[in-house]
Amino acid sequence: MGMFCYQCQETAKGTGCTLRGVCGKTADVANLQDLLIYTLKGISIYHIRARQAGLAKPKVDRFVMESLFATITNANFDRQYFVDRIQQALAVRDAVKADLAKAGLAFEAAHDSAVWSAAPEDFDVKATTVGILTTENEDVRSLRELLIYGVKGMAAYAEHAFTLGYQDENLFAFMQQALEATTDDQLGVDELVALVLECGKFGVEVMALLDRANTTTYGNPEITKVNIGVRNNPAILISGHDLKDLAELLEQTKGTGVDVYTHGEMLPAHYYPAFKKYDHFVGNYGNAWWLQDKEFETFNGPILMTTNCLITPKASYRDRVYVTGVVGFDGVKRIPDRVDGRAKDFSPIINHAKQCKPPVALEQGEIVGGFAHHQVLSLADKVIEAVKAGAIKKFFVMAGCDGRMKSRGYYSEFAKALPQDTVILTAGCAKYRYNKLELGDIGGIPRVLDAGQCNDSYSLAVIALKLKEVFGLEDVNQLPIAYNIAWYEQKAVIVLLALLHLGVKNIHLGPTLPGFLSPNVAKVLVDNFGIGGVGSVADDLERFMA
Repeated sequence: MGMFCYQCQETAKGTGCTLRGVCGKTADVANLQDLLIYTLKGISIYHIRARQAGLAKPKVDRFVMESLFATITNANFDRQYFVDRIQQALAVRDAVKADLAKAGLAFEAAHDSAVWSAAPEDFDVKATTVGILTTENEDVRSLRELLIYGVKGMAAYAEHAFTLGYQDENLFAFMQQALEATTDDQLGVDELVALVLECGKFGVEVMALLDRANTTTYGNPEITKVNIGVRNNPAILISGHDLKDLAELLEQTKGTGVDVYTHGEMLPAHYYPAFKKYDHFVGNYGNAWWLQDKEFETFNGPILMTTNCLITPKASYRDRVYVTGVVGFDGVKRIPDRVDGRAKDFSPIINHAKQCKPPVALEQGEIVGGFAHHQVLSLADKVIEAVKAGAIKKFFVMAGCDGRMKSRGYYSEFAKALPQDTVILTAGCAKYRYNKLELGDIGGIPRVLDAGQCNDSYSLAVIALKLKEVFGLEDVNQLPIAYNIAWYEQKAVIVLLALLHLGVKNIHLGPTLPGFLSPNVAKVLVDNFGIGGVGSVADDLERFMA
């Protein structure tokens, strides 16, 4: 076994990738990611004590957050990045330990993650000794990994907010508490279940923080028609989730003759008022992340990957791929990070774009989105009246992720089979399975209401809680809302945990349940929260509509 990873939905055979990741991650990179997480646990052991003593350092919090984010599925495949990061992690850990000693609080941790050391050429050997399977108890292992995947998703959202100047020390503290907890062999199933549910509480908080960061900076999303055709100008395609990268790119491409298109999870950027002033911000190109190996070919211009969602670039367009932030791939061009608060320098990708042909059209027309909580609540009277009149019988939350498995065609078929008196609430790239279908509207209310990126799943929770209040219900589960959610990676995990914290039950996850859930842990979720999988479209519709 060269590696073991089961953090995403597409893990091999639903149990774990052991030779190479289905995502394209090589065994050595997978193992180095495990070693980085392991070393973050050691940092956390010391930094928790430093925080208790008033010695916590923001740069340590940021390092842990960014390192967690870098290990998310489809974010970083660059071996050297992780070798360098582990070296930095060892230095950060030992500096925190030294700070404690200087303050007269010397602390010798017993766990190996807090004391190990090796030269970079020995990292690969060390990495094989600290992987997931070193936790022998299957249920403890399952809960430890569920907790780690939750904080990975939390770190991604916290990093987006941090980039815009918004942060919450409590989030950093919990990430480190969770990491340390996975080193404590005294914690059993009950204690770890409690920590997993607490992770959901912080999931709600981090999504609320990011929502505030995005809307304060760029305005509240509004109903918007997004062009899916092309113009006859050279162009840059921007993918991922980072709105600040987009803002700086749009400002630097203004007046250059270079157009900008969004891809994948960047589509919802069109809904923000701040970006509508740019007439060279043309529209959205293509679909969800997993089709990029075909769609990047025909775009012709350079592509900027701002966060996770990168798949192994084909040789035919690899020279047009640029990465930035935590994204990495060996041999592709990098846009350096910001220095001293100045904007990133996108001139290399802009100059590259000027030498390229315009994109080839994939499709024509428009799609409608922008139904985040502020916009939907402004239409609340109309929505509530439609529910009371029986025009809307049920809402289906179909948020989450898309992926390449053929079984995900289920979600397109499910959307098409829904009765005409139902409405889909969505966020994340799962929407690409049905956001271009002609599903019509109900009294002017589109039957697909797109709230935005995966992190905008918070909007769907706000909408549900507001409807609960308006209808005078005691329990959010009394609402005519069903949850049929597609998942792929760790940001979906934190969204799920956040929904559980809010009391939402009977959530169905697909196309398969997580491989990292042991049978006993899965039973806990089923018995206490009604978590279920998906079956056939016909059977699931009958169950949901009952």
